[in-house]
Amino acid sequence: QVQPVESGGGLVQPGGSLRLSCTASRSILKLYAMAWYRQAPGKQRELVAHITTDGSTRYASSMKGRFTISRDNAKNTVYLQMTALKSEDTAVYYCYADNGLWGQGTQVTVSS
Repeated sequence: QVQPVESGGGLVQPGGSLRLSCTASRSILKLYAMAWYRQAPGKQRELVAHITTDGSTRYASSMKGRFTISRDNAKNTVYLQMTALKSEDTAVYYCYADNGLWGQGTQVTVSS
């Protein structure tokens, strides 16, 4: 199966916003929950947000209220809208499908 592909990362100032996109095959989005994870330098990979096939969502406590995960099955895409970004949000962000497929990641750097 083809792995998900992330896009939308980049450099943003503290307090800014960024939207990440994850494109996956139609069959994956139809059948599996999706999630965003992140890994900062020297730290373990951690769950950011998760969305089921019917749109139910859950978030890591530190992201709740600032990040929003959504999915558009018609576009084969899962999004992560990030607001009020902090320097500690700097990490590589990965898209994950619950069938075990990982994307290659997209770098998000929050810095002035």
